[in-house]
Order: sequence, then C-alpha cells, then structure tokens
Amino acid sequence: MRIAVDAMGGDYAPAVVVEGITTALYDFPEYELTIVGHLGKLSYYLEKYGIEDHPRLKQLHAEQVIEMGDSPTVALRSKKHSSMTACARLLKEGKVDAIVSAGNTGAAVAATKVIARTLPGVDRPMIAASMPALSGRFVLGDSGANVDCRPIHLVQFAIMAEVYAKYLFGIDKPTIGLLSVGGEAGKGNDLTKEVFQILSKLPINFIGNVEGNNVFQNVADVVVCDGFIGNVLLKSAEGLSKTTMLLMKELFSKTPARLTGALLSRSAFKELKAFADPDDFGGAPLLGINGICIISHGSASAKAVRNAIRAAGESVQFGVNDKIVRRIAETKEIIESMGIK
Repeated sequence: MRIAVDAMGGDYAPAVVVEGITTALYDFPEYELTIVGHLGKLSYYLEKYGIEDHPRLKQLHAEQVIEMGDSPTVALRSKKHSSMTACARLLKEGKVDAIVSAGNTGAAVAATKVIARTLPGVDRPMIAASMPALSGRFVLGDSGANVDCRPIHLVQFAIMAEVYAKYLFGIDKPTIGLLSVGGEAGKGNDLTKEVFQILSKLPINFIGNVEGNNVFQNVADVVVCDGFIGNVLLKSAEGLSKTTMLLMKELFSKTPARLTGALLSRSAFKELKAFADPDDFGGAPLLGINGICIISHGSASAKAVRNAIRAAGESVQFGVNDKIVRRIAETKEIIESMGIK
C-alpha cells in the first residue's frame, strides 16, 4: 500500500503530520509512505521522531505551500510546486495508491479534480463525512466540495455514498435519504424535488426525504445534499457539540453538588466526547476522484493524521473506486432514459 501525505497542510503542520506518520509507520507495517513538503522545514521533525532514514518512508521535496486562506483556483495556478499539487501528481502518475491532506479543502478538491481527474461516469467528486447519530453513524454527502449542483450531481453523490456506506458500516443495502425541508415527496426546492423523482426510480434503498431535525436519529445510513447545505450542517453540528460541552462544564461547576455529580459522571462524559471525536476517523474521503484522497480537518491532530492514513489504506483494500465505477455504470441507462444530464 503506497500512500502520500501532504506534510504542509493543516493548522499544526508539519509537526503533527510527521508525528502522525511516525505512528502510522509502526502501526501499519504493510504501508509504504511518502512525505511531501519542504524538506528544509521537515528535517528537524523527521530527526526528532527518528524516521529520517526509515526504510518505508520516502521523501519528496515541494517548494511551495497552499495556505488555508488561499483561493483554491488561484493557488492551483500560482503554486504549481506545492505539496498538495505534488501529491495529486503522484496519484495521477500511479506512483501512490492514495493521498492524505489536512490542508485547504477547496484546493485539495481542485488539485485532485484537475490533475488526477474523476472516475469514469462521475461528473464531480464529493466529500463523504461520517457523522455521529443516536446509535451509530451516517454518511453525509456532499459535505463541502460543491456549492452549486445539478440533479445529476446529487444522484451521483447518492450512488457513491451508498458504496462508501457499504464499506464503512458493513451492510449490503444502506438506506439513503434526501435532505429537504419536509418529509413529503413534494417538499423542497426545484433541485430536491427533481432529485427525489430520480432516486425513486433507481435500484437503491431510497427512503425519501429526511429533515435536518432528525438526521441524527438514525433515519438513514446516507444523507444526500449539495455541498453548500452539507457543509453548513457539518459545521453547525461541530459548533453545537463544542458549545454544549462548554455549557455543561459551566453549569456543572456552579455548585459543589453539581461538581460532585460531574466527577462521578466523568467516564460518561469521556465516552460522549469520544463518540463525536472526528480524530477517530481521521478524515473524509473525496469520492469520485481517480484514486483515493482523504481530506482531514484543518485542526487535525497527530492521531487524526494516523487514522487518515489508515482510512486511506482501508479504502484502497476495499476497492471503493472500482465499486463506484461499476455502480455508476449499472444506473447509467436508467438515468439516461429519464433525460437527465
């Protein structure tokens, strides 16, 4: 398994990235890793963690860095020698099986789409985020790669997310819901109404519309929407989770009795925090790219980097892309018969 890691991407790069790579090298002896970044800035950390001469670690110099605030399209044109574009080229050239980055999400989407290209039959890639639910998890797609979408895009998102959910949850027929403002078929905007009609005719386990107030209650294994709505939902959930934990700390510390209760419930709080910890998953796959790409959160820790590398390797082993291509081909005739483009 050959995986390239963008060492310069993320709020705490390159320190946490090198630390995460170090852990991955020892935890996954079957992986061959390539660290991509400015070697002059990486040398200190490589020596610190004792992996500068590791037999399963290659080093690739990349002079430039795409910053988190850079415009994706501008950065792609002006920073052709960045660590992110170098990773995308390795993927295109078949020198690695997967790439991992915690850098600028828009730039990662643009670089992989332009350089590595999309899979046959896929118009746009999508980010498939694993979200916590009442008893389990669900896949949210798209969660940030595409702001404006046509019906065919959401249909392809549903198909790709179905394949990913099969891998992630180990189930044969994941349920698929369409995020809308009402559960009835006629609710929503023009986009969701048209997508509803298409998904209803495909050989998938489509359960209809789902609403934002119940997506966290195990109503569907996959929730489909455009990237604008998906990213708003994702970040709102993250913000609410953090705010709730802070509020609970404040309320429990108001009286000695409450504080005692909090101390007695400490293990439960730790379990609750771990349940929604994104570092356990490491990152979300950018599905539809000709190769595996895992995008980590900008504030990714070393633990997140390690788990993103694990997720990349597992996606390759599962054959996610081959299964997506086959599933897209299986539904192509039905979609075309409806005149959908």
